[in-house]
Amino acid sequence: MSEFHDDYPQYELMAHHSEEEGKVKRKKLWNVFWIMLAITILELIIGSFANQMGLLEADRTSTVLLKVIFIGLTIAKAFYIVFSFMHLGHEKKALKYSVLAPYLIFILYLIYIVIAEAVYCGVNKEKMDGLIVKQKIELNAAAAAGHQSAAGEKQESPAHEGTEAHH
Repeated sequence: MSEFHDDYPQYELMAHHSEEEGKVKRKKLWNVFWIMLAITILELIIGSFANQMGLLEADRTSTVLLKVIFIGLTIAKAFYIVFSFMHLGHEKKALKYSVLAPYLIFILYLIYIVIAEAVYCGVNKEKMDGLIVKQKIELNAAAAAGHQSAAGEKQESPAHEGTEAHH
């Protein structure tokens, strides 16, 4: 791998780093970049070939496995961002936990809400499906009745207009 040269004048001196420290930091930055790029390319490949890999259902709705894969890969990228670019990788455990704990609690809460709503919707799904079918039948019947009455009015309409003209 060739050395990155950023043409920034005296970077090591401005950042109070030696040339060796600058090389180590740039190498670490490029390693994180390549890891994140690899994860992103993996996400694109999985997304492009999900249907051929059997990760999509017949009606092209995503399955739980596909969602879990994407969420896991996104969390992996977030891990590298937080621990490399936000410099949490070198901090003490107490600081890491104090920064990450609120996010983890919030994520767990969101997962709880999603699962609770999914269970609620699943329990009432049969009842809701019945209501939806009933509403569709009623709407179709009303539309058919409206169509028939509109056709009848069109036939009466010319004769009716003629009688109004005489008055």
